[in-house]
Amino acid sequence: MTGELFPRERAELAPGAVHVPDWLDPSRQRELVTACRTWARPPAGLRTVHLPGGGTMTARQVCLGRHWYPYGYARTAVDGDGAPVKPMPTWLAELGRAAVRDAYDSASPGGAVTAPGGATAAAPDPAPYDIALINFYDAEAHMGMHRDSDENSTAPVVSLSLGDTCVFRLGNTETRTRPYTDVELRSGDLMVFGGASRLAYHGVPKVHAGTAPPGLGLAGRLNITLRVSGL
Repeated sequence: MTGELFPRERAELAPGAVHVPDWLDPSRQRELVTACRTWARPPAGLRTVHLPGGGTMTARQVCLGRHWYPYGYARTAVDGDGAPVKPMPTWLAELGRAAVRDAYDSASPGGAVTAPGGATAAAPDPAPYDIALINFYDAEAHMGMHRDSDENSTAPVVSLSLGDTCVFRLGNTETRTRPYTDVELRSGDLMVFGGASRLAYHGVPKVHAGTAPPGLGLAGRLNITLRVSGL
């Protein structure tokens, strides 16, 4: 959004949880929307996730690299059409690594970070990202509080937002209830949560329909979540 009284600034919502507004420029957002449309086509395309208790997720999902199902990973769409999962593109994995470097770079564009005692050191290179979960939210969709705990890795989770603005709720590591922090995620925003916040409960209680950038050509919200499986 332009012409705001107070421009949005990057913020650490909790230790290890960083929000970077407008990380993706409009051109890159359009490229990602086009890619998501390709990934969403069958086989192993966009599906409704059925939960063990009998409910369904209101956000629909497609996976790359490995197929997530409640609560594990497989090489095929075991709760869909059974087809092999689409591969994780190298360029998308590299985008995840760049996101982590940018989110945690608190010093200079060269990647230096402040070390104990005031010295500087190179920021650690993030692990290779090998899983992507792409969730599509229509106007009525939401995501309950949950933890991304099915991976054998403590590498940060990378979340990219496209389309409609949402309310993102970042909670704590102990309970689905308070304390939590709500932040508005708009198209192009980046959220990274790792370290002490890697297993924090989080969710999307609300999507604001009709708020996507006009030039994006998307009605609804796409969330691209990148993870390191450790598998």
